[in-house]
Amino acid sequence: MAGYSTIVSKPTLGVAPEEAKDHHVRDAKGEIIGFQNPHPSAGVLRNTLQTVGRMFLSRLQGKMPAPDLSNVQIPVIKPHFLEEKSSQAQSSSSDTKSLRATWLGHACYYVEYPNGLRVLFDPVFEDRCAPSRFVGPKRYTQPPCKLADIPKLDAIVISHSHYDHLSEPTVRELHKHNPEAQFFVGLGLASWFHATGLNKVTEMDWWEDATLTVKKPITTADGKETVEEIEAQVSCLPCQHSSARTGWDKDTTLWCSFAIKSGGKSVWFGGDTGYRAVPEMPAEEDDYGPKYDSLPRCPHFKQIGELRGPFDLGLIPIGAYKPRWMWSGLHSNPYDAVEIFKDTKCEKALAIHWGTWVLTIEEVEEPPKLLKEALKTSGMPETGVFDTCAIGETKEY
Repeated sequence: MAGYSTIVSKPTLGVAPEEAKDHHVRDAKGEIIGFQNPHPSAGVLRNTLQTVGRMFLSRLQGKMPAPDLSNVQIPVIKPHFLEEKSSQAQSSSSDTKSLRATWLGHACYYVEYPNGLRVLFDPVFEDRCAPSRFVGPKRYTQPPCKLADIPKLDAIVISHSHYDHLSEPTVRELHKHNPEAQFFVGLGLASWFHATGLNKVTEMDWWEDATLTVKKPITTADGKETVEEIEAQVSCLPCQHSSARTGWDKDTTLWCSFAIKSGGKSVWFGGDTGYRAVPEMPAEEDDYGPKYDSLPRCPHFKQIGELRGPFDLGLIPIGAYKPRWMWSGLHSNPYDAVEIFKDTKCEKALAIHWGTWVLTIEEVEEPPKLLKEALKTSGMPETGVFDTCAIGETKEY
């Protein structure tokens, strides 16, 4: 579109805790060579081969059955966007005064801000979230639309490098349809985008802020053409996870959550994160019971809430959590998600990181049910505060 442009300021450290750089791993010369989870809440890093071997043995013993996909009832509907893609000048961004969030599956949300800013979080539209199109987790719910159906994007946020959050074919197609859109990624990941042929990428560290300025040609109500300028503050913030795309690049790029504030509204995107690592325990035991109350909780989220909150909307992961002894340091279950919601001071929240691929062994429709239980346990309404929705459904705030 003629006249459309995006500019990003150089990221700078914003309000941050004293230990803001504890996640850096440096070599003898002081150069950053990787990243780590700096708090005990992440648990102990397990040997990958031992973990895989134990999973295989447990499967043979019937202790880790695969989820049943024979009758999945997760609805997929066609999304309704404010306007369709058009080669004409865009209508005024004052079409709505609401923040609109549309779930496109797994961790992907398309968010329309009241001032016309459009942001896409962690898009992966491939059938499999894996290096190969032929092996790896396969979708059991389909995308609600094509990438070409999504209106013009101003920003695309990638939380980390895992294949269920970063897809090369998706990124390439998005860039084809949105050549001016700015990608925001964690430290170390920009080189992957450059190798893919994309240069509009801003690499950020935890607690850094950048200003995105978007100039959009619009047609006003009286038919006049003008250029509207939109600004957004993009903040890279912590989470508790890991990264890798191959067998030799583990934790060499940074995993992040992000906050974007624009048009008087703010969204915190949790990406993929754990909250508190729990030990192996009998199935009937509650890891939020008194016996385990002293387990360390990740302090990142209270820091985010105190230093950067509150937020109008949180996009918070609730799935891929069983067995807990294996995944709790890296993935949140619904009870963790409710605690993260409270810690980050989000006014409302929508669930992400479920309903698309089988990544772990809980039944695929369990996360929303446990979320209601977790909300009730916390004395919160079961609906209207922290919700799930159909794939393709839009919520307004």
